[in-house]
Amino acid sequence: MKKSPKRLSVLLGTILGASLVLSACGGAGDKEKTSGEVKSGSEEKTLSFRLADNHPDNYPTVLGDKKFAELVNQKSNGRIKISVFPNGQLGDEKSIIEQVQLGAVEFARVSTGPLAEFSKSLGVFSLPYIFDSSEHEWDFLNSDKGKELLKSLESSKMLGLAYFDSGARNFYTNKPVNNVDELKGHKIRVQQSQINIDLIGALGGSATPMPYGEVFSSLQTGVIDGAENNLPSYVSSNHYQVAKNLVLDGHQRVPEVVMVSKAIWDKLSDTDKKIIQEAAEESVATQREEWDKMEKESEAKIKEAGVNIIEVNDIKPWQDKVKPVIDKYQAEYSDVLDAIDKARK
Repeated sequence: MKKSPKRLSVLLGTILGASLVLSACGGAGDKEKTSGEVKSGSEEKTLSFRLADNHPDNYPTVLGDKKFAELVNQKSNGRIKISVFPNGQLGDEKSIIEQVQLGAVEFARVSTGPLAEFSKSLGVFSLPYIFDSSEHEWDFLNSDKGKELLKSLESSKMLGLAYFDSGARNFYTNKPVNNVDELKGHKIRVQQSQINIDLIGALGGSATPMPYGEVFSSLQTGVIDGAENNLPSYVSSNHYQVAKNLVLDGHQRVPEVVMVSKAIWDKLSDTDKKIIQEAAEESVATQREEWDKMEKESEAKIKEAGVNIIEVNDIKPWQDKVKPVIDKYQAEYSDVLDAIDKARK
């Protein structure tokens, strides 16, 4: 696909930046080894990396990123520094993925949604109602199969280090939807994904893919009847001001991934790989705590704003409606779905 001049300039700039970082760690003309490797003596290299995140500075994933960077710094006695760049400063998710593949940006926090393009197995998280709860989801993510999915990005020049939480996605609409049958005919904004389109169709709605930035005005003007997202995003986007009916159906749980460029990873010493892997895994607790905190704050805010919160006490009718979607993708994700079933307690 032809890249725009603006995008190309951003990409070239980040590649140059990464080259400068690596050259600072040791050029071809001196006795130091390549970035991340250990010198011939007892002294180890000082390394500087960047981590990209498209969420705001106080968002739970960014706070998790910062904890990760802090732990890496501590475990390496200040030798490895990771600078976190929130707010999409280094590019949107798509361009960041490309830059991580090239090694132009060393680390990133990205949703598993777009990563499914590079590892089909990660597309399983878009399937509806496959997790019973947050506990069920995390039991799977921490299982051998969950960890295996992180490594499945390796063939695409990336490596997943750890999962971050992004809660459950729920529908919100202009008119109350008290049961699954009342969703029929509603135009629902979805992310561009065949599974999402199939999901809305199975529930009787009309899937309407559109850019996220257009959702507020489209809800306001009636171009669409509803959308879906996690609770903090429902609040931070101000969608709760124009779509005042929230249906707590929890149809998807799409985790985030902290990942590293394989080009960078392969140059690191085993000691540094261990430091970074441990720090990523240990940062998850902080990120999940921050996520729970933001979810509670978001819930309090929408209650104060008078949002009509519709509890789904019996999820089975919703699951029955989307069974054709599960059946359609069953063969493609059979081994992962089996592991998700086994993670049930």
